Amino acid sequence: MKNILICSLLLVCIAGFAQKKQDTVSSNNLKLAALPYYSYGKGLGITSPDSLFQLNIRFRMQNRVTLTNNEFDDLAYAGEIRRLRLRFDGYIGNPKLLYAIQLSFAPGDVGEIQEGENINIIRDAAVFYRPNKHWSFLFGQTKLPGNRQRVNSSGALQLTDRSINNARFTIDRDFGFQAYYLNEIKNKFSYNIKTSVSTGEGRNYTKSADDGVALTGKLELLPFGSFNKDGIYFEGDIYREQKPKLLLSGAFHQNNLARRTQGQLGAYLFEQKTMKSVLLDALLKYNGWSLMSSYMSRSSDDPIAYNPLDNSKFNYVFVGEGMDYQMSYVFPSNYEIIGRFSTQKIDKKIKAFTPDTKQYSIGVTKYLWEHAFKLQTELTYNDLFYNNLTNTNNWYLRFQIEMGI
Repeated sequence: MKNILICSLLLVCIAGFAQKKQDTVSSNNLKLAALPYYSYGKGLGITSPDSLFQLNIRFRMQNRVTLTNNEFDDLAYAGEIRRLRLRFDGYIGNPKLLYAIQLSFAPGDVGEIQEGENINIIRDAAVFYRPNKHWSFLFGQTKLPGNRQRVNSSGALQLTDRSINNARFTIDRDFGFQAYYLNEIKNKFSYNIKTSVSTGEGRNYTKSADDGVALTGKLELLPFGSFNKDGIYFEGDIYREQKPKLLLSGAFHQNNLARRTQGQLGAYLFEQKTMKSVLLDALLKYNGWSLMSSYMSRSSDDPIAYNPLDNSKFNYVFVGEGMDYQMSYVFPSNYEIIGRFSTQKIDKKIKAFTPDTKQYSIGVTKYLWEHAFKLQTELTYNDLFYNNLTNTNNWYLRFQIEMGI
């Protein structure tokens, strides 16, 4: 596995520095390469007098209140700061050599402090080499090129949160190397190729070294050309595409000797497991309408992990598959209605431990300043089907304000 990492690093370096055309990149917006982060404009920027240093500062927050009714619990509500993020990006010395840093401060982002665990303040910390408009090479920690909803910033969502399938089957942030070839052309067939070699342990992992490695590859096809203002990186057709725009994408991810129940996420397994993920997406936008569908799955030959000190204790890789269907329309008044239906089927190997789920969501969003400042209301109903032929029904009603620059 060490040889794979060494070879991958050499290939990235050779491919990056062997470019014949060393164009000066006029735009330092990183969202196409690795950090989709919706903003209206460019945030607050500072450039040194000699143009050898550039710093761009952005923030955003999500404040929400949620009314919850679970079948066996009393009606309850909770108010919270769901997300509070601070991001810095720019370049040092040369516009082709860039950096991006994103920090999180909300309790839901950082998580509970546990003995022996690192504090999860750092979400992204990456260095980029971008020799021209097509190639991007990355070293550091950020999102892997996974499913569409995960790659989109949480600030660019139509509903207040991602789907149940994203929560269970997504591949998340990781530390490693990434190489992208981006070939988006207006009104012509376009494509993007994205690859990654990473540790597979998730963000901010420092416990111990091993010979496991995660490999990711993704292909994006845009049959009718690029979307208006990078519209594949935010939900909803807020710019009202004048011609139909379509995205078809597929990603495959193999995490060798993973330590957690969901690869980069979840509780620690009693023994390391190799898992594979398939992530397929389709996105269509036209004249205010947006249709999105996703398939996500995770598999493992032997998902059950037993405690070596006590075989009566075990945990498992979350294996199964799910589908999401999402549809929306943005009115000229910048009100939007959204509907989403999700199904999640658990693999028979772990079906005795966790239920199949169907989720129904409807929402209304008012865009005050596009995705950067919006009001969101969502009603979600969950139907859980257990292996013993029983089922439970839960729902929540939520109001959220998103604000950022």
